[in-house]
Amino acid sequence: MAIIRFMDRPFHNPWADFEKMRREMERLSSGGADDYGFLPRVTVYPAINISEDENTVLVRAEVPGVDPADLDISIEGETLTIKGERKSSTAGQKHSYHRREIETGRFSRAVTLPTKINLEKIEAKTLDGLMTITLPKAEEVKPRKITVRVD
Repeated sequence: MAIIRFMDRPFHNPWADFEKMRREMERLSSGGADDYGFLPRVTVYPAINISEDENTVLVRAEVPGVDPADLDISIEGETLTIKGERKSSTAGQKHSYHRREIETGRFSRAVTLPTKINLEKIEAKTLDGLMTITLPKAEEVKPRKITVRVD
C-alpha cells in the first residue's frame, strides 16, 4: 500500500499562496513582464499631485523632456486636462535598443478638481521637468470669517 503525502510541510501557512500571488502580481505590474514581452506596460502619465490651502489649489505634474510649447492645459467645469507631447530626441537616427523605458508621443491626463476655480487668474510654469499650476479658488468657495454681533 502506497502512502501519499498530502502536505509537504507539517504546518502549512494558508496565507502563503496569497503572498506568492501578491509577489507575482507586483512583479508583473512593475514592468517585469514587459521585459519578456508578455504584457504591455501600463503607466499613468504625467504623474500628478493635487493639494490645496485656503486660497489656492496647486497641481504639480511631472513633465520631464516636454517642451512647454507642447503643453496644453484646459479646464472644463471641474475637470483639469493636461495634454502634451514628448518628442523623441533620437528621431531620424538609427538605434538598436537594448532597453527602452523612456516613452515618447502624445499624452492626455484629466483630473477632477476639488473645488471651483477662478479661471481668470490661473498660472502655470515649469522648472526642471516639474510643471506647477496655481489655481486660485473662486471667491464663493473661500472660507469667510463671520463676526458675531452683541445686541
